[in-house]
Amino acid sequence: MSRLVLAIGDLHIPDRAPDIPAKFRKLLAPGKIGQILCLGNLTDKETWDFLRGVCADIQIVKGDFDVEATTVPLHKVVTHGNLRIGFTHGHTIVPQGDSDSLLIEARKLDCDVLLWGGTHKFEAYELEGKFFVNPGSATGAISSGWWAEGEDPVPSFVLMDVQGSVLVMYVYQLRKDAKGNESVAVEKITYRKETNGS
Repeated sequence: MSRLVLAIGDLHIPDRAPDIPAKFRKLLAPGKIGQILCLGNLTDKETWDFLRGVCADIQIVKGDFDVEATTVPLHKVVTHGNLRIGFTHGHTIVPQGDSDSLLIEARKLDCDVLLWGGTHKFEAYELEGKFFVNPGSATGAISSGWWAEGEDPVPSFVLMDVQGSVLVMYVYQLRKDAKGNESVAVEKITYRKETNGS
């Protein structure tokens, strides 16, 4: 049985962003998502309450700005189908976002898929049979050190559908055209866990 899993993080409300964009809030309707994996930097109770309204099963890890979340772990692992999905905010990965360091973390957590945050920028790739995903910042919160000059953060989140050893991921990004009109772009990416004999 499959269920949709939402990967979301780096919200930084209200410090760096006013709210989750309205077009995203509309998509995140109750009853459609089976579990939420929050990669930290939730930072406000109202957003927690909103996410709890979307889905009661929220798994969360601590981000570097979740200063009041003293009992929240730095990383977790959940299992969906035949896949072990590890997740962490990413501020404990040194150097942050480095593919070799992420591979070491995935091995330590013994996971097939590693979700990480901290860069506020969507990224997905395979390395040595493992799948790495950064869902970006759902609010498009500003961040230092990760953007080219003149480049703005693109709000994004990821929905995952796991069936057996296959993860189908839908990347939602809020894009603006030249006139400033917003639209949600969706990209589909598939990962298949390598198994012996396949």
